[in-house]
Amino acid sequence: MPELTSAPPVRDRKRVILAICCMSLLIVSLDNTVLNVALPAMQRDLHASVAGLQWTIDAYTLVLASLLMFAGSTADRIGRRKVFVTGLVFFTLGSLLCSLAPSLETLVVFRMIQAVGGSMLNPVAMSIITNTFTEPAARARAIGLWGGVVGVSMAAGPVVGGLLVDSVGWRAVFWVNLPVGLAALLLTLRYVPESRAPRPRRSDPVGQVLVAAFLGSLTYAIIESSLPFAGVALASLAGLLLYEPRRREPLIDLRFFRSAPFSGATVIAVCAFAALGGFLFLNTLYLQNVRGLSALDAGLYMLPMASMTLVFAPLSGRLVGARGPRLPLLLAGTAMAAGCLPFAAFEAETHDPMLFAGYVVFGIGFGMVNAPITNTAVSGMPLSQAGVASAVASTSRQIGQTLGVAVVGAVLAAGVGTLSRTDDFVAASRGGYWIMTGCGLCVLLVGALTSGKWAMGTAERTARRLEAEEAQAPAGATTGAS
Repeated sequence: MPELTSAPPVRDRKRVILAICCMSLLIVSLDNTVLNVALPAMQRDLHASVAGLQWTIDAYTLVLASLLMFAGSTADRIGRRKVFVTGLVFFTLGSLLCSLAPSLETLVVFRMIQAVGGSMLNPVAMSIITNTFTEPAARARAIGLWGGVVGVSMAAGPVVGGLLVDSVGWRAVFWVNLPVGLAALLLTLRYVPESRAPRPRRSDPVGQVLVAAFLGSLTYAIIESSLPFAGVALASLAGLLLYEPRRREPLIDLRFFRSAPFSGATVIAVCAFAALGGFLFLNTLYLQNVRGLSALDAGLYMLPMASMTLVFAPLSGRLVGARGPRLPLLLAGTAMAAGCLPFAAFEAETHDPMLFAGYVVFGIGFGMVNAPITNTAVSGMPLSQAGVASAVASTSRQIGQTLGVAVVGAVLAAGVGTLSRTDDFVAASRGGYWIMTGCGLCVLLVGALTSGKWAMGTAERTARRLEAEEAQAPAGATTGAS
């Protein structure tokens, strides 16, 4: 590996590391937004059903959600830079394979390879940021900038994706990841130092299998309406709740959930990203399959939503750093619910002014929600647990997006006879928009309950307990039992 020939000043080095972590988030986030615009073209070329389109998204988010916590704990144990570099290699290779996929089935498989790499990027990048920026205010600003990359990807994704699909084809949407991934890989080898947790956690293969079984069977049960798989999901969840507290070093440390802000961040992440996943899925199909817009025109239609996310994500980060997460969470929940309500109650799709108003308000809400999720997930946690704590937050995001696409897609598929008739699609999608409105209200209520003085007190007590238990644990072990 190349070594540093001359070390830059500490402040500049921190900025370079932050930029590298932002690049990794960019390719993962951009991949999702670009792919949504390409869905109708993929549907035509690969002769995919609505369920097939759901799997092109959910196969990725499922694998990602299943492996994020494992990747976070592995990075804390064997080295964060090592895992981060491996993730960049897998993600870039998976993107290349996706661009060459000859069928829907192979595309789904290659998306899973891509997700294996993606699982090693975001939680490890957050752990690197947390350990690089140790001062709370500086960390909050860094997290705000890092989270703002999601806004950049949402703003650029629909337009970039539309241009690529219309000019080259849907396969080109995966090419965007190649140069960014290679650049991030080279910069990581040069500038990012290796770091590990002082008391690394052991692997938990049983817990990992139970997590994968729960998420996979739950998603399959929703998309394919399978009761047996719903039973597998319930059994896997019960196994997790019974098995994990008995392990000394569990994959999911249930002690974290004693912190009300951490628990709230988990619920909020699931609800917010479920709303986002469903919102993008429905609007992409509507604009192209029902209104007949090109991929580029559909991307431009959704630009108001993406632009608001781009503007309000860094603003949310600054608000979190200056005043804490409460105000951004309240604003986020209110705006996300208000953005979905016109589609649920007033058929906003059929009226451009109402359509664009919904996009703007929803974009503001989603832009405000990401920074407080990340900040509250890692605040109060010992640095040695930063990888696992941030991985839980990232996992919650992916679970939310997986469930959003699965549930909203299932509601749509059950209610629409053909995607070419406006009345059928609008009527069938209303149930999905009511679900997304409820998700926004959940963000508002849970944010209000878990961001006050009582909630902050539970976070402080949890942090003290974790630190005390870590100090008492033998070297190389972290107690997981309650």
